[in-house]
Amino acid sequence: MKFHSYLRSILVALLVTSSAAYSQQQPAALDPNKPDEQLTKDEADVRIKQFRETVTSLEAQMKQGDEKFNAATKKLADLQKAAADCDESFYGLVNASKAEVDAFRQRLGVLEGKVRELKALSDDALAEKEKQDQVRALENELNAMRKEKIALLPEFFNRIIATAKDIKGLYREKKKNTGSYTVGTWAENRECLWNISARNEIYDDAFLWPKIWVANKGIIRNPDIIYPGQEFQIPAKAEKTSEEVKAERKYWRSKRGAATGTSTTTQPLKTGVNN
Repeated sequence: MKFHSYLRSILVALLVTSSAAYSQQQPAALDPNKPDEQLTKDEADVRIKQFRETVTSLEAQMKQGDEKFNAATKKLADLQKAAADCDESFYGLVNASKAEVDAFRQRLGVLEGKVRELKALSDDALAEKEKQDQVRALENELNAMRKEKIALLPEFFNRIIATAKDIKGLYREKKKNTGSYTVGTWAENRECLWNISARNEIYDDAFLWPKIWVANKGIIRNPDIIYPGQEFQIPAKAEKTSEEVKAERKYWRSKRGAATGTSTTTQPLKTGVNN
């Protein structure tokens, strides 16, 4: 028993001695905020070692990053080649070259830009004849492009459908005057019921002149004679009513009777205003 106690005491002493020696070999934890000039030699060695380990780790990460970048670049190049090959296959289906497809793409882009510009206009500005002529010209151009085989390519098909819909939405009808109209002179304006009715802002249809006559019979006794300064009420544009048709027929019968067998003009109202 005494021997065992003695042996145990020796082992404990050895363990304590070994622990103290190990503690002396291991430096205390290094404060990362401690300035370099304040480091001891052992601390400086530790910091240098840490720095080298950090550099080695970063170099390894950079190498991995370069490898991933190179792999991604190669994959992208492969995808681009596959896409180009696919495009060439599509172009072959419509018997077109890449240059022809590029030219078609540019033409369509310009047309789409013009449509966007017109869409930005107000309704009144868009209703002007010049703008409506542009809309019709764009529609004709798009219809011509739709007849080309290139238009069947997936890249263009949906764009052309959308552009055609946008162009249809650009058509406007100039608002017709349904209020009053003051007669000008024959010398300056060639004023007569026929010409007034034909004005774009009135009916844009000369054959609707009886509507103005019937609505203003209290002022217009003879539809062939109107005077500067007269103010006419302009009914809304519509088909001639039975009353207006009856008045027109009566007018023509009167003209034929007065002609006593001579031929009559198809636009008699143009000769009846002496202003």
